Amino acid sequence: MLNTKSIFSFTLLVAMVLANAVNAQDRLNVVQTAVPFLMVSPDARSGSIGDAGVSSTPDENSMHWNPAKYAFIDKEMGVAVNYSPWLHKLVPDINLAYLTGYMRLDKNQTIAASLRYFSLGNIQFTNAFGQPIGDYKPNEFTLDGTYSRKFTKTLSGAVAARFIHSNLTLGQQVGSQSTKPGNTAAADVSVYQQLPLELNGMDAMFAWGANISNIGAKISYSNDNIVKDFIPTNLRIGPSLTLDFDEYNRMSFMVDFNKLLVPTTPLYSDSNTIIRGMDPDVSVPLGMLHSFYDAPDGFKEELREVSISAGLEYWYNKQFALRGGFFYEDATKGDRKYFTLGAGLRYNVFGLDFSYLIPMKQENPLENTLRFSLLLNFDAVTGGGGKK
Repeated sequence: MLNTKSIFSFTLLVAMVLANAVNAQDRLNVVQTAVPFLMVSPDARSGSIGDAGVSSTPDENSMHWNPAKYAFIDKEMGVAVNYSPWLHKLVPDINLAYLTGYMRLDKNQTIAASLRYFSLGNIQFTNAFGQPIGDYKPNEFTLDGTYSRKFTKTLSGAVAARFIHSNLTLGQQVGSQSTKPGNTAAADVSVYQQLPLELNGMDAMFAWGANISNIGAKISYSNDNIVKDFIPTNLRIGPSLTLDFDEYNRMSFMVDFNKLLVPTTPLYSDSNTIIRGMDPDVSVPLGMLHSFYDAPDGFKEELREVSISAGLEYWYNKQFALRGGFFYEDATKGDRKYFTLGAGLRYNVFGLDFSYLIPMKQENPLENTLRFSLLLNFDAVTGGGGKK
């Protein structure tokens, strides 16, 4: 039998080591990429458990967190609509919308697709003299598709393909450089495993997942294609434990560890030569490989590049949920630290999730913002089975 206590003790130890490593005061060196909207939590459920989700129980929004979870989803078909206002205290028209749906092919195979749309609102462009030249609505979107399959009764895997479109300047002249929308393609590779347990007479489920997302070509916004930027290729890995106290009460605990698999900016001298670190102008495969050992301050800085998400979720009668979580990022790598809260409802065809973010230190674009998700279970319409 799997020793769950040992597994979670080890997980806690790793989290403590990472937290101690990131407490060191050092120079600011944020890992930067293009199209960062790909890393924003798109749904209210995961948004309320500290942005964790690589090993949480499968749901309609598994595409973003771990597509391999779809193979274990216990419904035949479902759709989710998600909406997140962005910087709503400053502007009313910036938002992230996320539409996703899945369909089970048989007991082992599931397909899914999603559309992510990020609107930057209405922006007035000006020329070099500050004179208005027009109002525009920059936007970014992705189209995704995935195939998920069970390899065994407990293990599944998935591959996903993604088209990325980023139109930030709408063809405007920036300085002496003409611009264009950025387009690229990417892929995800993921695994997920569920292991049934019995703990102190209770039914339980230990799960773990791993997802390498946004493995794709660099993106360019200039017509000459000389300057190209990495997209946020990311490694997400972590465990979860679900406990069924009785037929009405269920509690889940989960932890995610995230690391961007893109080069870290080296330390340059005044003559623009590299003092410490590695040349970031490399191919995507080399960039992913170098991301594990290219930080200028060595291994301690590599540890600081790991962000930690932790959350818990309580379900009553598989109809009402309460959630909470915490997200930690080192001060030298962005300094995002926040608590999250949320709730969920499931009734017949419909499901609703809500989340709320409380920042600890710096302001957050989602501060004091209520995000929501609407989920539709078509099993209830067709008379199919399935349970949360």
